[in-house]
Amino acid sequence: MQGIILTKKRFAKLVEEKIKDKPMPVIDAVCEVCNDRDLDTGDVGNLISPILKKKIEAEAIDLNMMKGGAQLPL
Repeated sequence: MQGIILTKKRFAKLVEEKIKDKPMPVIDAVCEVCNDRDLDTGDVGNLISPILKKKIEAEAIDLNMMKGGAQLPL
């Protein structure tokens, strides 16, 4: 599987599969996919799809790692 060229769609699928196999935060799943594929996490920014980016952002806001917009406390 190492020889397959990664696209945003393939990268997102690998991340989702990681989460499905072993429930974990999206950020951790991205790091694990990078480790599995020998990729530097600093070099995969162009592989993060808009949907994956929103999930990471929402997770970071929930963990108080970044400020969120106007969000209702539901």
